[in-house]
Order: sequence, then C-alpha cells, then structure tokens
Amino acid sequence: MSSSKKSAGTDLGLTELEKKELHKIARTVIQAKTRGEPVPYFTPATERLNEKRGAFVCIYKKGMLRGCIGTLEAKDPMYKAVQEMAEASAFRDPRFRPVTEDELPYLEIEISILTPFRQIKDPADVQVGPHGLVVRKGFQSGLLLPQVAAERNWDRVTFLEETCRKAGLPRDAWKDPDTELYVFSADVF
Repeated sequence: MSSSKKSAGTDLGLTELEKKELHKIARTVIQAKTRGEPVPYFTPATERLNEKRGAFVCIYKKGMLRGCIGTLEAKDPMYKAVQEMAEASAFRDPRFRPVTEDELPYLEIEISILTPFRQIKDPADVQVGPHGLVVRKGFQSGLLLPQVAAERNWDRVTFLEETCRKAGLPRDAWKDPDTELYVFSADVF
C-alpha cells in the first residue's frame, strides 16, 4: 500500500498469535476442502477467539480478488465465523469458480473482524479509512469493507456512491431520506 493511501479499519486488540490462529484456521479449511478431506475440529487458543463477531474472509490470487464472503451478524464465535466464511469465500462466492488444489500456493487470505453496526443520520459522519459502510433502502442493501475505500483512495462522496451502486441503487440514493446508512469498522489483517 502506498503512503498516499489512507489506512483502513481499527485495532480490536487481537494479538499476533490470535491473528495467526485465525489465518491458520482459514487456510486449513480451504486446503482440506480442496483435497476432499474432512475439516478438522478447531479449539481456539484464547478465550477472545470465542467472542461473537461478524467476519469477512477475502481470498486473493496474485493480488486479484478470488473470493470474498462474510457474515454481518455476530452470532458465532469469531474463530467459527472465520472457518465458515473461509469455506464460503473459497467455494461459494457466485462471482468465481471454486478454488482448486493447484491454486493453494498462490492464495493470500485477508480477514476482517467486524465491530457492531451503528446507524447514522448524517452522511458527513462517514469516515474513509476507519469506517465500512452499509446502505439499505427497502429490500436492497450493499456493504463495502473499510479497506475498499481506503485502498482506492476514495473520498466520502465516492464511498457513498459506490456503496449505493453495490446495493443496486442509484449512485445518489444516499441522499434519499428513506435510505438507511450504517457504519462499522473492522480489524483487517
């Protein structure tokens, strides 16, 4: 990441050991499934990994997105959410074919552990870098993680417009009083 780009997300206080453990879980799940092996049972190394959190797992191959799926709800312990989202990202992202065993050496895994969502009324409260964004109107909604806007060096308006576009809404739907805006952050590693 170049120095002109904004940093993304927030530090939730996960230790390096905890982050490595979550990466190991994600990689183990993907490897086992590509090889047709059963996924092992995981026991978290620390109590913090039992905290209920939403999580996204994004897979990259040679710098290009290869799969990215997450859960917004904090219904499962984070280690379990990472396990499930790693499998979903590798094998059920409808934008990509399932990951194959020959791709394993080329895969990079990025994990985002989410903070709770907070509804905002004023779009000026959206901060590029710290915030991820959800735009919801009626049955349509779109989400962009904090790192998306930061990596693309977007300003606030572009971030709002692109999240509306992701929701299948007009780019200026964020200005509509019936559109709901939610911000959150994530520990991205």
